[in-house]
Amino acid sequence: MGEARTLRCSGRLERELRHAGYLRVAGADEAGRGSLFGPVYAGAVILSPERPVRGLRDSKQLTPERREELAACIRKQAVSWAVAAVDARVIDRINIYQASRLAMKRALEQLTPPADHLLLDAVTVDLAAPQRAIIHGDALCQSIAAASILAKVARDQALAEWDRIYPRYGLARHKGYATEEHLQALRRYGPTLEHRFSYEPVQAATPRWLWWLCEQRRADGRENRWLWR
Repeated sequence: MGEARTLRCSGRLERELRHAGYLRVAGADEAGRGSLFGPVYAGAVILSPERPVRGLRDSKQLTPERREELAACIRKQAVSWAVAAVDARVIDRINIYQASRLAMKRALEQLTPPADHLLLDAVTVDLAAPQRAIIHGDALCQSIAAASILAKVARDQALAEWDRIYPRYGLARHKGYATEEHLQALRRYGPTLEHRFSYEPVQAATPRWLWWLCEQRRADGRENRWLWR
């Protein structure tokens, strides 16, 4: 596992598939699966062999600044790219695995022109196109790495926006993950309605009256975010 993570993305799989006749090979990946807060994001990218993006690798191995630089290059030079999200309420209803698959599907469906073959990081999606699930795909496959970068950059930007709405939680710093700062804020203030209530640390910090309110919200669609600003 550690060895796979150190490999540089080679683009070999994309070249093999283009040689086999697939001209629009898309990679897809998610970001934010382990976060306690907010949507899970997914990116989808069809890279151009004529306009390569240098330095692609797993987004987690890159600094935020380098991810931003690469994301700009990907958006400029790719044949097609898209980002999609699935919010916390859907995550709680269908689980994070299915929500991640759904986010990838939504991103792939937005590609114009559409992909004729899919490469995905360890999962498959409910689309008719031929597809391959690749373990450690974000470390081994350029198009999946590009998708992971777009998803990560989009999610980090969204968490910076949420930080302005809920400034007491430190979301811009930890991006919603279970850091000690975040767990302390949950214990002190309780969760917001954008937290993932199916995750144990959020459940542990949820008072009974808030569970009741969440059930009411699910029943009648109310948001009531102002209570936790």
